[in-house]
Amino acid sequence: MSRIGKKPITLPSGVEAQVKGSTVQVKGPKGELTQEVRSEVSVQIEDGQVVVALKGGGGRKAGAFHGLYRALVANMVHGVSTGFQVNLEIHGTGYNAKCEGKKLTLQIGFCHPVEFEVEPGLEVKTPAATRIEVHGADKQRVGQLAANIRRVRPPEPYNGKGIRYEGEAVRRKAGKSFVGGG
Repeated sequence: MSRIGKKPITLPSGVEAQVKGSTVQVKGPKGELTQEVRSEVSVQIEDGQVVVALKGGGGRKAGAFHGLYRALVANMVHGVSTGFQVNLEIHGTGYNAKCEGKKLTLQIGFCHPVEFEVEPGLEVKTPAATRIEVHGADKQRVGQLAANIRRVRPPEPYNGKGIRYEGEAVRRKAGKSFVGGG
């Protein structure tokens, strides 16, 4: 049985959780999220806490689902109460980002600007021309949008130019070295 799965999830004030059949629904100030749960796992709400338990004896696979669904429900509770944020940095001369409404425009060394439509439930901010912040309640969707933005121009190893996660270390390579000979 999963050690992570055994821990109950405390619901903060302002967050409500409901279990309807095999669906868990969590509502809070940042939004509403739902998650389907497999038949090997049951979810109950007891005394302001969400408890994820195994049905029957289970097995190795059921134990893995036990920890998985506990983590997914915990991320849902955290997301609707405080939300998730991923920060990206842009490195390179003349590289910048601008967000207008639900559209993110990147100028990153191509002959054309790259535009992203921000889907509902997510928010993108550009506090500086070389910094992008992605906010939202759903951890998976926030991370996926940040990964899609980074994929447009990942950091290259020679000059370090490109889009990277905040604090990401880019391994640099030495350029060509000229050895004179005769």
